[in-house]
Amino acid sequence: MVIGCKDSDQEYFIRANFLPSISCLSFPDEFKRGKKNTVSLFPELIGQSITKFELIPFERAFTILLSSGDTLLFKLHGARCNMLYFPSGHTTPSKLSRNELRDDFQITIDSLSKNLDLSFENFESLEGNASKFIPTLGKVPREWLRSKGYIEANLEEKWALIQTLLDMLESPLFSIVKHLEGHYLTLLPEENPIYTSADPIDACNELFRYLVVIQAFEKEKNHWIKYFEDINKKSKAYIQKTEEKLLTLENDASPAQIADVIMANLHQIPKGSETIELFNFYTQKNENIKLKRGISPQKTAENLYRKSKNRKIELDQLYQNLSDKEALLEDVQLKLMKIKEITNFKALKSFLKDHNLISQQKEKLEQSPFKRFEIEGFEVLVGKSAKSNDEMLRYFAWKEDLWLHAKDVSGSHVIVKFKSGLNFPKSVLERAAELAAYYSKNKNESLAPVIYTPVKYVRKVKGSAPGAVMVDREQVIMVSPSGPRD
Repeated sequence: MVIGCKDSDQEYFIRANFLPSISCLSFPDEFKRGKKNTVSLFPELIGQSITKFELIPFERAFTILLSSGDTLLFKLHGARCNMLYFPSGHTTPSKLSRNELRDDFQITIDSLSKNLDLSFENFESLEGNASKFIPTLGKVPREWLRSKGYIEANLEEKWALIQTLLDMLESPLFSIVKHLEGHYLTLLPEENPIYTSADPIDACNELFRYLVVIQAFEKEKNHWIKYFEDINKKSKAYIQKTEEKLLTLENDASPAQIADVIMANLHQIPKGSETIELFNFYTQKNENIKLKRGISPQKTAENLYRKSKNRKIELDQLYQNLSDKEALLEDVQLKLMKIKEITNFKALKSFLKDHNLISQQKEKLEQSPFKRFEIEGFEVLVGKSAKSNDEMLRYFAWKEDLWLHAKDVSGSHVIVKFKSGLNFPKSVLERAAELAAYYSKNKNESLAPVIYTPVKYVRKVKGSAPGAVMVDREQVIMVSPSGPRD
């Protein structure tokens, strides 16, 4: 979402990315609106003047006051970021930039404001509990306190650490740091920041670049690296297994040789024999040869000749498969080397297009045992059949994913994929439940119950029917069935 402003000949822009997986603000010097796929969300704001910006005390939010008395509230609550529009004289918003966050229609600006008592007396009464003293402390400052021995410190030492922390949070030096979970902005000292600035606007713009451009590129690139590494690993395992099988087949005596020995010694084999010792002129040794009861030696030899012929076909096929897999491995390793050298989206897209990988990925998705949706940045999988429900649960679900199913009726399993560091927003749960109700026998009900629980509490019972599972610790949510939305 972009808000454009103009002062004399100067233009200013506020760009807000409110995706749950990537929430951040930036302030570009220029912005060119696309001719397609854009919409004016708040036409009431066009032509109005901004009179004031106000920070909400001790909260991740600020307001923009307009000349008409209208107010815009930027609620920067991580995965639940939103912009709320308050018409003049209204205490609750009439419009949201993200309508799926329905609880935000009940928010008042006054309810967000916090007047924290930061005195030592209050700190002492709370026995140095940092979370109660400053409940809005984020993950990074809490981790800093922990690293400084806050938990084991006495009250005076804790107070000194809190004061040091507050002083640093007031210092205008911003750092961008990259961890395994991604990039984040901090006011605390870092040993190896990838970016530092005393200008908050520059810091926000740089963070936007890392989160939306660089991090998105790295995510896409890492997806394809993993894709090729998986093929590389499976190809090597197949080659090793095939080479071992070929070695065994080639070292074993050919069934045709045993058949030749039998045919050369038919006159020595008593009728009805199940084992006979014969001289093997291939190995120059006497060997015990097994014969099946009720089958003549001639028929046994015939079966061995056919088996030998089939083994020759099997050997030829294994050699062909081995050759094909070795060629695939060489191709994959070359692609893996090339993709690791790519440094930008343009080159990555060109690489994927040149190797026809996008169409291959789409075709693979179409053949998958589930439908795939995205809800506020969370991946949602919906089973296509009872058999695919089992397959999805067994091969595509992780213990921390969220599992949903229409209560007491047959229907599709629904999986909401877990995202590290993020709780499942209520709006995501409700939308996933609507899909679970829609893809069930309750599809035409006005209101339907849906059960949900983490995947780790869902188990398949041996011998049960396809799609049938046992569920523990489930909760129930009531929703209106609703299918895919364009």
